[in-house]
Amino acid sequence: MKFIVKLYPEIMMKSKSVRMRFTKMLETNIRNVLKKVDEEAKVQRLYDRILVKVPDNKPELVDAFAERLGCIPGIAHVVQVSEYAFDSIDHIYQQVLPKYRDEIAGKTFCVRVKRSGNHDFNSIEVERYVGGGLNQHTDALGVKLKNPDVTVNLEIDQDKLYMVERRIPGLGGFPMATQEDVLSLISGGFDSGVSSFQFIKKGARTHYCFFNLGGAQHEIGVKQVAYHLWKTYGESHKVRFVSVPFEPVVAEILERIDNGQMGVVLKRMMMRAATRIADKFGIQALVTGESLGQVSSQTLTNLNVIDRSTDLLILRPLIAMDKQDIINQSRLIGTEDFAKSIPEYCGVISQKPTVKAILSKVEKEELKFSEDLIDRVVDAAVVMDIRDIEAEMNKQVTETETVKDVASGEIVIDVRAPEEEERKPLELDNVTVKAIPFFKLATQFADLDKSKTYLLYCDRGVMSKLQALYLIEQGYTNVKVYRP
Repeated sequence: MKFIVKLYPEIMMKSKSVRMRFTKMLETNIRNVLKKVDEEAKVQRLYDRILVKVPDNKPELVDAFAERLGCIPGIAHVVQVSEYAFDSIDHIYQQVLPKYRDEIAGKTFCVRVKRSGNHDFNSIEVERYVGGGLNQHTDALGVKLKNPDVTVNLEIDQDKLYMVERRIPGLGGFPMATQEDVLSLISGGFDSGVSSFQFIKKGARTHYCFFNLGGAQHEIGVKQVAYHLWKTYGESHKVRFVSVPFEPVVAEILERIDNGQMGVVLKRMMMRAATRIADKFGIQALVTGESLGQVSSQTLTNLNVIDRSTDLLILRPLIAMDKQDIINQSRLIGTEDFAKSIPEYCGVISQKPTVKAILSKVEKEELKFSEDLIDRVVDAAVVMDIRDIEAEMNKQVTETETVKDVASGEIVIDVRAPEEEERKPLELDNVTVKAIPFFKLATQFADLDKSKTYLLYCDRGVMSKLQALYLIEQGYTNVKVYRP
């Protein structure tokens, strides 16, 4: 089984040298991602497409390959194909007939052909010959060129015939690392997750800067979002996750700053700290999830005042998006459920916030801060390779807390998102399985029978471990991780 990867059209519009560079990088990215699914994955770059071959002895990997290819930036779409050799138009027809005879019975159909290479026929001739043969020698209702029940899609490349099994939508955008790195200020909410995704899709290695305002639980939740985005869409390249302890900044704001200026001052302090971190790693731009007028700190006046806190470029991909559109996008990329479970900590210190901050007044308020405040929080920041988040969870959740078997009386909690649980239910003989999505677990766990031991389960083991750590932080001791 093979996949034909079609490049995003904007790549094909580039100059020859740029197109070649982008295509080479996409080939490398695909190889890096698929090697993590199976070491035997084969990737071959052609002029205007990339071929991916599933190992012959591992047909069970087809869906896994398809899923990963659909999440790699730079791909317009992917077609899953079966490959055949041929020596004539009639030979093509003879191989198509048994494949589609039953599928088009009682239905209208048409044949569509894409061809490349040197042949003594053209695409239209193949369409007419194969379509005529199918019309005469099957129980189809007939050929219908517009809106048929079935479209027989064929691709011919030199001496190879590809019958299209399915078409998989791609992510679009540019291949990862074709653009410069950015540092995304991530809070775990709807906005910052979507804005981070936008730059991953645009081909920028997106590093994460998290300002911790809510303790260990807040950090665990945000790590889940960042890890999900990286693992799903940016896995071909390593990025950093930077956690900055911002409680000292909040403490001084609450103690020293005028009530109405708190929200704007907090954002300016974040920009200053993020700039220091970006400069350290040679990153040229910050990314935020701000949308014009969404909250008081995001009025045009206040955004202008916030921007004056740094000379670094601040990018706001969501600036003109409505909140519901952002939420809808978060649902599509898989961050909605995370965002639902994470409070908006930035809003907790705003009381009667100004919507028209005055720069001179804000700067005067900021003179009240300790001189070394930003230096202290930046120096205390923890920088980690995002790939180590899973390893960190594995280290923190000890072997005694991770089990392969369920003891008598123990209850398994499936913490996957509802659509994952419905698609592939966890069924265990003689074991009670409760489905509680991870974003509801924190609130519902307290209502469970405290005399029971609960084993948390998810497909990859990362989410269950993060949730176990969260509950352990809350003081629960009757929690383990189930990895069958």
